[in-house]
Amino acid sequence: MSHDLVVRNGQIVDGTGTAPFSGDVAVANGQIVAVGQVEGKGLREIDADGAAITPGFIDLHTHFDAQAGWDPLLTPVTWHGVTTALIGNCGVTFAPCKADGHEFLANMMETVEDIPRRAILEGLAWDWESYGEYLDSVERLQPAINLAGLVGHCASRFYVMGERAVDEDPSEDEIKQIADLVGASIKQGAVGFSSNRLPAHVLPDGRSIPGTFAKPDELSAISRAVGANQGILQFVLDYQKLDDEMALIADQAKTAGTRLLFSAPYQPTDKGDLTGFDSAVAQMQADGIDVSGLTLPRSGGFLSGLTTGLFPANNGAWRELKNLSFEDRLARIKDGQFRASLVADAQQDVALVARMKHTYWLGDSDRPNYTGGWEDSLASQATASGRDPFEIWLDVTLQSEGQALFHVRFFNHNLDTVSEFLKADWVLPGIGDAGAHVSQIMDSGWTSFMLSHWVRDKSVFSIEEAVRKLTSAQARVIGIQDRGVLAPGLRADINVVDLGNVSERQPELVHDFPHGAPRLIQKAIGYKATICNGEVILENDEHTGVRSGTVIRSN
Repeated sequence: MSHDLVVRNGQIVDGTGTAPFSGDVAVANGQIVAVGQVEGKGLREIDADGAAITPGFIDLHTHFDAQAGWDPLLTPVTWHGVTTALIGNCGVTFAPCKADGHEFLANMMETVEDIPRRAILEGLAWDWESYGEYLDSVERLQPAINLAGLVGHCASRFYVMGERAVDEDPSEDEIKQIADLVGASIKQGAVGFSSNRLPAHVLPDGRSIPGTFAKPDELSAISRAVGANQGILQFVLDYQKLDDEMALIADQAKTAGTRLLFSAPYQPTDKGDLTGFDSAVAQMQADGIDVSGLTLPRSGGFLSGLTTGLFPANNGAWRELKNLSFEDRLARIKDGQFRASLVADAQQDVALVARMKHTYWLGDSDRPNYTGGWEDSLASQATASGRDPFEIWLDVTLQSEGQALFHVRFFNHNLDTVSEFLKADWVLPGIGDAGAHVSQIMDSGWTSFMLSHWVRDKSVFSIEEAVRKLTSAQARVIGIQDRGVLAPGLRADINVVDLGNVSERQPELVHDFPHGAPRLIQKAIGYKATICNGEVILENDEHTGVRSGTVIRSN
């Protein structure tokens, strides 16, 4: 018997949580046909040479809605073993959309997710109105990996209400129209509905995006439509009102009778629990709600540096520096008098000085340092050396000829707490936000961090449990039944990972978006192969150019 592909001599980590075992995986017609000791040759064979053979990883929080239009390879997650990504998170999508709504949605995506408006308007086909037609358009792009989509609250509200969707409540009839539209979108292939309740997510004029302050009657009508069509609910919350928000989404999950997914950056509590989510989630589980939260398996934050133009301050001389080209920035900071002006201007703002407590140099090795403790912050280094933290920022930048990057942490600060949080049965690793905040943040390599730091370096998770959290546990949330596990009859989404070497590489700024717009990318090492639907899309950490993904629809 011959097969299209056989991956041989690996440690099979099948995604179920079962202990690894030695063996092979055979593939034919895009499906796994054998797991174990495979007889017969493959038309192509890959020697895993003892590396882990895992299911392809699943990323449940991306914003590739725009980037899919011009980057079908869907970098950077495809450098990190991801073979299925969920788009349409946080309520912001490009469908459903009438012909006169393109600019509104593009402007919104630019301010909320830092995706250039011009790239959106000119880089997308805009050959859709309904959500189903949008998925058809994405499928015609032939993405390298599988994409599933959520229909967003903002677009649905705007489709029905127009500009009134921003500031006004919908009428009873409009609520019905919005709910019907969401239900129809799920029938057309969306796997669920997303909504955004974070007031800081705003339009270009500073107003919060449509749906931010939606009242329970509107949300309940939508939730009933979602549940009737077997979709899921996804929320990003107003974390300043955490108890109220958790109660609200619990009510919506009960109304829908469906799975609930929400973004769960660590939140402190004074209730004696590990996090501010714990008591609310325990009650949800007691009430039979199927709830999952996503948290980044490391600290998340902005990348400050001369290349990105995100500086420790934005006043005085720093503002002058920002308006220069990279070459001119580097030349200016070589001037001692100008550096002194930068330090003096930054010191004027107490908040900026405090931020240096959360600012860490990523280092100059191939692997970025995301794990430094408090003593490694620029503020702590400054105290220890009797220097100014802004001077240290400038000195490190000069020594690297302007290439140094500094991680400005803004959530999941304490890695010891994060490791405990990740162990909770309802918590999954994620919220890398791939495709969004493209010139500010680069958290998309979180799958590689999960394996390198928490499995190999710290032994906090066994390889089988980490892989389960990266694969079958994520697939279950969005109702994918034919992926996430290595078993005969399932789709052949597979990784071959060298656990001894896997890690993220240093982030870098490139200008490969439409019109040369900048974005941050991050490559990886340790991926001997990534296979999507039976085709090798990545080999020895490099793309093969094969684009074998598909759109995963709800029906």
